[in-house]
Amino acid sequence: MLDRLNQALEHIEAHLDQRIEMADLARIAVTSEYHFRRLFSALAGMPLSEYVRRRRLTVAGAEVLAGERTLLEVAVRYGYGSGEAFARAFRAVHGVGPGEARRDGAPLCSQPRISFRLTVEGSSSMRYRVVEKERFHVVGRKARVPLVHEGVNPVIAEFIRGIDQETLGRVTALSDQEPRGVVGVSHNLDPSRAEGTELDYYHAAVTAAEAPADLDVLEVSAGTWAVFDSEGPFPLTLQHLWRDVFTQWFPSNPYQSRPGPEILRTHLSEDGTRAEAELWIPVERVRS
Repeated sequence: MLDRLNQALEHIEAHLDQRIEMADLARIAVTSEYHFRRLFSALAGMPLSEYVRRRRLTVAGAEVLAGERTLLEVAVRYGYGSGEAFARAFRAVHGVGPGEARRDGAPLCSQPRISFRLTVEGSSSMRYRVVEKERFHVVGRKARVPLVHEGVNPVIAEFIRGIDQETLGRVTALSDQEPRGVVGVSHNLDPSRAEGTELDYYHAAVTAAEAPADLDVLEVSAGTWAVFDSEGPFPLTLQHLWRDVFTQWFPSNPYQSRPGPEILRTHLSEDGTRAEAELWIPVERVRS
């Protein structure tokens, strides 16, 4: 898997001055476009689109300083339709405009090339199981919230506090299958998984029952789910569990992620400092 990912990165390097198609990268990595975006983001710590942008502007910066092409020629070569658009993007990465950089020889920022290497750890194992589920409903309350990578998500916390006990009781009573109880469901995440991008968050139950008219409903198709268990400090355990699934489990197992909601069942300790977590990720087996 890592070899194929690195081949995809080589393709990016060879086509920085051309249009880079996600379908080509996924084909090289022998995976789906959806899974490639998510795996790259988890491994690299940044969205694929941001990495490509920074690499292009790193190489463009060297050409700006070299002075062999006009600034407009450099802009067009790296996919910008105007000198103004190029200047804005250039300044966002380097802190100075291309004209200033060429004129004054200002220092520029560089995005190093990324490559993925195997690190042998093996100090801990991941507990998981694979489950086939029939079509079901997610029923509860929904809010549009920003993605937060570390720490408590204050928007989600405030949203949950705003759900009255009567509604919460009705939602809890709807639970009739795994994962049991009231769960947190994330859906419609931005493909980049960038901090601050928005997603649909459901505080809800997983059920086969029809939903009351006053509750929000998400219909989920039948499919395969990988289920992961973890426990530890809250909320880091929950956030690190998702990270470990994509950086450790997927590269080592014959599965890839598929579109669908991610479901998190959490049990907090009495003082709220520790959590037992069960994370459900929609997956499909990779056929060799």
